[in-house]
Parts: sequence; structure tokens; C-alpha cells
Amino acid sequence: MFPHDTTKEKGVSFSRFDLSSPFSTVSDHPFLLDDVQWRTAEHYYQANKFKGFDYAEKIIGAEDWKTAYDLGNRFFARKVRGWKNNRQLYMTRALFRKVKEYSDVREALLATEDKLILETSQYDYYWGLGRDQRGQNQLGKIWMDIREKLRDQTT
Repeated sequence: MFPHDTTKEKGVSFSRFDLSSPFSTVSDHPFLLDDVQWRTAEHYYQANKFKGFDYAEKIIGAEDWKTAYDLGNRFFARKVRGWKNNRQLYMTRALFRKVKEYSDVREALLATEDKLILETSQYDYYWGLGRDQRGQNQLGKIWMDIREKLRDQTT
């Protein structure tokens, strides 16, 4: 039998697609990065899959996060070479910029103290925990890394 893991119970949980969460990639926190005004972190992330292609402009101009997400996840669209190796970098850049521009996001992040931050998607085993909670939780790890960087900058 597996022992019960209580560390996740004490963590801070959020959903990547929860509009009300400051940790969400789709929350209403537009930011300027790479000389473009991005509506959401999701817009930035999805558009960078197609950097250098005209298709990226469609994502940049998408009216909302859902459209940007859908455009970025079309199976027939040609992504930049090596995207999977760089996807974490682009997500980190977007979320760090969001933290730098918005004090409410920064304060919410610092208020998590040393708690584990968990993206609770049941279907995404890369960014989230997945249904069986054995996912990589890369989004939560990015937020914890940004939190550490903020602490280092204030000391």
C-alpha cells in the first residue's frame, strides 16, 4: 500500500484556466514583453510556438485566452523547431513579467510562503498534477522558482 502524501494537501492549489486566480495563465493581467502587448500569459505562450510564422499573428490578435489556446493547439499548425525543449522558458518569461508588472500577483505569490504550489489539472501531466497526482506540475514549479527569485531580489 502507498503511504498517504499530506504535502499536497497543505499546498496552494490553482487551475491554469481559472480567470480569478493570479497564478492562472489566463487571468486579466496584460503585459508588455518583446515589444508586444500581450492580453494574457497564455497568448504569449501559444504565440511563441509559432514565432517567425504568420500564424503567430493570429494568436497575438486573438480576442480571448480560449481562442489563443485553441489556435495554439491545432494539430496541423507547424510549430518552431525544438518547441518542447523551450516551452518552459517561454512560460517562465510570461509569468515573471506578469509578477513584475502586477503587485497583486506578486503579493499573492509571496503570501504562499514556502508552501508547495500545485496546478490541479486532471488532464495535463506536464503543467499540472494529472488525475492520479503523479504529473510533473511544471507550472507550479515555475511559480515556486519565481517566488525564490523575488525573495533573492529583496534581500
